Amino acid sequence: MTQLSPEEIERLAHKRAGAKLGWYFHLAVYVAVNGFMLALTYFGLRSRPWSMYPVLGWGLGVVLHGISVFLLGAGGGLREQLVRKERERLLRQQNDSSNRV
Repeated sequence: MTQLSPEEIERLAHKRAGAKLGWYFHLAVYVAVNGFMLALTYFGLRSRPWSMYPVLGWGLGVVLHGISVFLLGAGGGLREQLVRKERERLLRQQNDSSNRV
C-alpha cells in the first residue's frame, strides 16, 4: 500500500465514517418506518398483511447498502483483501518475468 499523507488519511477517514454513518441512519429510518407500518397492519388494517412487501424490499436495500459500505467500499475488509492479493499476484508475475530475461 502506498504511503498516504496526513491530509489524505484525514479525508479518507471522514469519507469512510460518513458512509458508515449514512448506513446507520438508513437502518434507523428503516426500523422506525417499518415498525410503524407493521403496527398499522397489526392494530388497524388486518384484512391484508401488505406491510411485509415494503419491509422485505426495503430490507434488501438496507442489506445491500451495508454490504457496499462495510465489505465492498473503499477500506472495506473484502475489498482490501482482494486488492492486496491482486497486487501480490501482479508483483509475483512481474518478478517472474524479470527473472526469466
